[in-house]
Amino acid sequence: IQDLALETGGCVGDSLEMARFGAEHEAGTLVVAGVRFMGESAKILCPEKTVLMPDLEAECSLDLGCPEEAFSAFCDQHPDRTVVVYANTSAAVKARADWVVTSSVALEIVSYLKSRGEKLIWGPDRHLGDYIRRETGADMLLWQGSCIVHNEFKGQELAALKAEHPDAVVLVHPESPQSVIELGDVVGSTSKLLKAAVSRPEKKFIVATDLGILHEMQKQAPDKEFIAAPTAGNGGSCKSCAFCPWMAMNSLDGIKYALTSGRNEILLDRKLGKAAKLPLQRMLDFAAGLKRGNVFNGMGPA
Repeated sequence: IQDLALETGGCVGDSLEMARFGAEHEAGTLVVAGVRFMGESAKILCPEKTVLMPDLEAECSLDLGCPEEAFSAFCDQHPDRTVVVYANTSAAVKARADWVVTSSVALEIVSYLKSRGEKLIWGPDRHLGDYIRRETGADMLLWQGSCIVHNEFKGQELAALKAEHPDAVVLVHPESPQSVIELGDVVGSTSKLLKAAVSRPEKKFIVATDLGILHEMQKQAPDKEFIAAPTAGNGGSCKSCAFCPWMAMNSLDGIKYALTSGRNEILLDRKLGKAAKLPLQRMLDFAAGLKRGNVFNGMGPA
């Protein structure tokens, strides 16, 4: 599926890249081979486009673990705080937020908000939120969600694997537990980890994120060795099972079905989509400013 996307002029990337690509591309139909929140994000930004998915049942544990009603009640208890949510959330949760972020720009956005003296509510990934809080020193209340893939990485097992391969660079996604993040030589988004794997001179890498990225790493750096970080300790039936079961629901047959039948379309209430677009567009504008090397001076939280 990754190869098909690239060979047909599509995009392989993290949720920020996908959102930006879909919004800027001239195509009237987008096929999002990912999980539901990614399809919803594409529809939020491009309400006039048809957004199809290989399987509408492909969910995300972070999205499922942050229901809009419960999260809104949590936010209502702290009305003085700016609400920042990770992109791995439903359109309804995005609509409740002031800012949407991805792991590519979360540190920069939270640092910006801290500089304005704002106190934050963060949802839903507690590991990523805790990492950002430690890195920025921002005042953040964390929703207690987690990714079922990254939550399973084990610091003790990673340390043991690192000892076996002392020449390896450890790449870690910040949705992982703190004990794993602390062992990382590079910590960051999927795109940042891929860039490090390709650009760094070392020849061996231990990768602590969804194993789907290993294909692209190996393709772009065929002379390098990539080792999956462990997700289980001694006695586990699988030492590294870092595959998202919902991402695995994407298939070539599903893509063919969506394209030939026109089904599996993402549909959103227009009023909800409009409300969710404000914090999502705010992130894209901020990211565009960073790319231009500008200090962000756009609109603040709603």
